[in-house]
Amino acid sequence: MKDILQELEDRRAVARMGGGAKRIESQHAKGKLTARERIELLLDADSFEEFDMFVAHRCTDFGMEQQRPPGDGVVTGWGTINGRMVYMFSQDFTVFGGSLSETHAQKICKIMDMAMQNGAPVIGINDSGGARIQEGVASLAGYAEVFQRNIMASGVVPQISVIMGPCAGGAVYSPAMTDFIFMVKDSSYMFVTGPDVVKTVTNEVVTAEELGGASTHTKKSSVADGAFENDVEALAEVRRLVDFLPLNNRAKPPTRPFFDDVNRIEDSLDTLIPDNPNTPYDMKELILKLGDEGDFYEIQEDFAKNIITGFVRLEGSTVGVVANQPMVLAGCLDIDSSRKAARFVRFCDAFEIPILTLVDVPGFLPGTSQEYGGVIKHGAKLLFAYGEATVPKVTVITRKAYGGAYDVMASKHLRGDFNYAWPTAEIAVMGAKGATEIIHRADLGDEEKIAQHTQDYEDRFANPFVAAEKGFIDEVIMPHSTRRRVCRAFASLRGKSLQNPWKKHDNIPL
Repeated sequence: MKDILQELEDRRAVARMGGGAKRIESQHAKGKLTARERIELLLDADSFEEFDMFVAHRCTDFGMEQQRPPGDGVVTGWGTINGRMVYMFSQDFTVFGGSLSETHAQKICKIMDMAMQNGAPVIGINDSGGARIQEGVASLAGYAEVFQRNIMASGVVPQISVIMGPCAGGAVYSPAMTDFIFMVKDSSYMFVTGPDVVKTVTNEVVTAEELGGASTHTKKSSVADGAFENDVEALAEVRRLVDFLPLNNRAKPPTRPFFDDVNRIEDSLDTLIPDNPNTPYDMKELILKLGDEGDFYEIQEDFAKNIITGFVRLEGSTVGVVANQPMVLAGCLDIDSSRKAARFVRFCDAFEIPILTLVDVPGFLPGTSQEYGGVIKHGAKLLFAYGEATVPKVTVITRKAYGGAYDVMASKHLRGDFNYAWPTAEIAVMGAKGATEIIHRADLGDEEKIAQHTQDYEDRFANPFVAAEKGFIDEVIMPHSTRRRVCRAFASLRGKSLQNPWKKHDNIPL
């Protein structure tokens, strides 16, 4: 009996070594952790339960039968993050460069199926050279099996991808279909075709980092949601994100003890809005002063900075925040910000996370590049996302809400539940100057008359009361009491039940 037990221990020791000590040293030399070290950092201590430790590939071509390391380049299983269950896989670059084989894919599919069945998030740590060439089409079939599960799990359980090494070719499409993608600076990259192929086909000379590094995907392409300095920081931030998310689409967002008075008065908010309507201010200041303990988890911080998306807690419970940022492009909506916010709103709605919208928007960004780029269709994505969302929606207009952008930003007309405005709010079709030049076109030569007309327009419309008279604004509130009013609004909406008409699925303007 003892011999059998010892054999098990020996086999486990071999499996835990992955590709062997030399390759583990090579991984560490690149500033990267091994697959198992990453799991230890991400999950609670001693919570990881591994599946398929002894699975080996079945390929017999190209002498592959001589090398059959247990685990086949991916570590899979489940564990807990702050006591809440998650399923995960971590690709092992020390075994065949983390390349995906038929059995490697089957291991990933098994835990994704279990996550769906048991209602828990899936976290994938990607560090792979791509499809295993020796297996040919079998490895491509493996990718497609994983893709299909990503699609089925979308909107059912949260899916998080952490790119901690190369991720190229077909491998990029699995993370692309997950809810959040995080990257590590200088050691991870994602692209469909690598620098060598790009040079051959288009003659462009580009490095892997420029083509698909963390900076490219967080600032230019919006493929990734965040980039971190190293493996340790990235995994700590994933733990923090999971704390904000529900386990599945039937579970409520998590609540945790909070030590921040719901009735806290923030007198500084009374002077947040500058006297000059064209002077910017930092909307993040308002977000931090509204949330419990000033804790704000921002998503896609480096992309489309004219809109802010992320999570706060109110009374200990998760709330998604979408806010215009007057510091960038005056808070205008454009193609990038519309896409960024629409995706975030749809995620919140899929997982029953209430949405708080903070509005200071002078309109959509004008220009040929926007129109040629399809701002109409991209702007409609955000409009569509807000309009179809059935979760509690609370909106606060702090300053400008002009034109179609007023409608788009969770207005009462898109089934907003509570629509508040500060006394500084200006809700109108357009700014006073533009409106005056259209209405009083006949007086355009007379500067005195135009100035008087502009002043009259401002007196009449540069306030929240016209909209409040029509019931489009539920209440004009004092800025210093915003936290209390918003918390009470969400508390009153906890039992909200709203159903959209039955349909197979909608046809969002993609």
